[in-house]
Amino acid sequence: MSFADNRSFELWSGFMPKRKKLANVRRNDLFSLQTYPKGFDFSDATREFTKWAGAAVNPEAEIPEDFKSIEIPEGKYAVFLHVGSGQTAAITFGHIFNHWLPNSGFELDDRPHFEILGAKYKNNDPDSEEEIFIPIR
Repeated sequence: MSFADNRSFELWSGFMPKRKKLANVRRNDLFSLQTYPKGFDFSDATREFTKWAGAAVNPEAEIPEDFKSIEIPEGKYAVFLHVGSGQTAAITFGHIFNHWLPNSGFELDDRPHFEILGAKYKNNDPDSEEEIFIPIR
């Protein structure tokens, strides 16, 4: 998908009814994960990337046939708390990429970006909370 053609609703609508098929789930949190091509231009809303909807499972768990797995490599991540609905997330991400990152002394690392949708996550609720993990070096 791309930022201009955001199909997150479609992705999550496909994942949520099937998630109970996952055995050995390690925690109740859900993960929204993005992998970007090397040199990805975040200012171009039409650039495509891969987005995943998922849950953490034990490494030895058997993955059902209609699922795919991805391992998040170890490394340093900057972690931010977004409070608000998904509609206001663009403000948080804009602050991270346009203000925090350029002034942080860090660079983006070429690893997955992800959000943890934990116990305080409430879809489309202004009081919703999610943790944003940005890979840095």
